[in-house]
Amino acid sequence: MSAGTGASLAGGVHGPGHLRALTAVVLDTLETAARTRGGPLPAGGPDAVARRTTALAAPVLPEEGIGAEAALADLVRAVVEGAADPADPACVAHLHCPPLAVAVAAELAGAALNPSMDSWDQAPAAGVIEELTTAALARLVHPEAAVPDALITSGGTESNLVALLLARERAAAGKGPLRVVTGANAHHSVHRAAWTLGLPAPAVVACHDGRIDPAALERTLAGLGGGPALVVATAGTTDEGRIDPLPEIARIADRYGAELHVDAAYGGPLLFSERLAPRLAGLDRAVSVTFDLHKLGWQPVAAGVLAVADTALLAPLSLRTDYLNADDDTEAGLPDLLGRSIRTTRRPDALKIAVTFRALGRRGLSELVEHCVRTAEEFGRAVDARPALRRRPGGIGISTVLFRPVAADELEPVAGDAVVAEVRRTLLMGGRAVLGRAVAEDGDGRRRLWLKATLLHPNAATADLAPLLDLVTEAAERAAAGGGHGVGRGDTDAPAAERLSP
Repeated sequence: MSAGTGASLAGGVHGPGHLRALTAVVLDTLETAARTRGGPLPAGGPDAVARRTTALAAPVLPEEGIGAEAALADLVRAVVEGAADPADPACVAHLHCPPLAVAVAAELAGAALNPSMDSWDQAPAAGVIEELTTAALARLVHPEAAVPDALITSGGTESNLVALLLARERAAAGKGPLRVVTGANAHHSVHRAAWTLGLPAPAVVACHDGRIDPAALERTLAGLGGGPALVVATAGTTDEGRIDPLPEIARIADRYGAELHVDAAYGGPLLFSERLAPRLAGLDRAVSVTFDLHKLGWQPVAAGVLAVADTALLAPLSLRTDYLNADDDTEAGLPDLLGRSIRTTRRPDALKIAVTFRALGRRGLSELVEHCVRTAEEFGRAVDARPALRRRPGGIGISTVLFRPVAADELEPVAGDAVVAEVRRTLLMGGRAVLGRAVAEDGDGRRRLWLKATLLHPNAATADLAPLLDLVTEAAERAAAGGGHGVGRGDTDAPAAERLSP
C-alpha cells in the first residue's frame, strides 16, 4: 500500500490542508478512545495494557505502510485507551497536569513549523517569542534585579543540572571543588546533577516536617570549612509539597558565603497569585531558580525554565560554531541563540507558554493556581471528615494531600504500610484511580507510607474528588481484611459505575 498522505508535509502553504484532515482523525480517536477507557487508567495492569497496545500497534515497521489515517487511528487509539489521563479527576498521583487546550493548539503550530531554537536562521520569529517569554518569567522571579534572565529547559531535571553547572563554573577559580548542600527532601535530580558534573556527592541536611532544618543547615555549612558552596533549597517538594524556609536559608547561606539555588519546579507558579506569592518570600534572593510550567502551569511536556538573577551568570554557556553563530554573522546583527541552552536542537517550547500567558494573563493564571490550592485544602477537610481515613498531620503542601486508611494504623507498622500500598495497587489495576505514594513523618515522628493526591486539575471541584475517598475506603477494608498481602491483584474488572470519569 502506498504511503499516501503519510508523506505529506505539515508546513508551507498546502500543509495545513493535509494537517486538517489528519487532525480530524486524531481528535475523533481521542474522543472515542477515551470513552472506551472509561476512567483515569486502563484496567488490567501492565500485561493487559501491553497485549492490547501490541494488537493495535504491531508491527511498528511493516514492509508496506498502511496509510496515514489508518496508522493514526490505530496507534492514537492504543495510546488513548492505555493512557493515564490527568484530565480525569481521579488521576492525582504525580506532578502530571492536564494541559490546557490553548497550549496544545499552540504546540501543534510549533510542531508543524518545526523551528529549531539553536540559530536565528532556523527560528527568526520563534527566537523573538522565546526572548519575550523568558524576559517575563525572569522578571516574575527576580522583580528587583537589574538584568535578570531565564532559559527554556526540558524541565526541572535539566534546570537543576544547568544551575549546578553554572555554579561549578563560577567556583572554578575558588579553593577546592564546589560543594552542593541540600535537604533530605531534595529532588533526586540534584544528586544526579552533581554526579553528572563530577562534583562531590551533595551534603545532605536533615529536615523537620518535610522542610530543611535551618540549624542543621548552619552546622553543615560550618563543617565544610570554607570554599565554594551552593545551597539547594526546595519550594514544593515532590512527596509533600513543602516549601523550605527560604528567608532563613538565604540568611544562613549569606553568612557562610554560599550561593543559593531554589528548585521551585512545583511551587514557582504561586508567583502568579498576589495572595499566594508570599509563600515564596526569599525566592528572589536565590542566584538561580528552577521553575516548571508542565506541573502547576498546565503546559504539555516539556516546559521548564531556569531563571537567574543576572544575565551575566549565563556566560559559561556561550559557544561558537561557525555554521550556527559565526562571529561575522553575530557582528552583522544576527542573534546568537546557541548559548541559550546546553542542548543544540530544541523545540519552540516558549510558543505554547507565550500563547497561554497572552490568553489568560496573570490574573487568569492566578485564578487557576488558587483553584488548585483551594481544592486541595477542601479535599484535606473532606479526608478529615471521614472516620475511616486520616490525613497526615500539619498543613497542606501547596496542592498535595497525604492520607491513609485508619485500618492501616490498627496493624503492625509493616503490615499497615502494606495495606496502604495494596490500596494504591488495587485501584491502579482496576483502572479506578491513580494515587501516588509517599513516605513521610507522622505526628509521632515515625515515617509511614501515605497515599498521595497531587491536585493540579484547574477545573475539578471537590465534589468531583469525593468518590475517590469512597474507593479508597472500600479498597482499604478489603486490604486490611487480608493483612495487606495479595489483596486486589485479580480485581481488575471494576464495573464502569465504580470508576470515576471526567
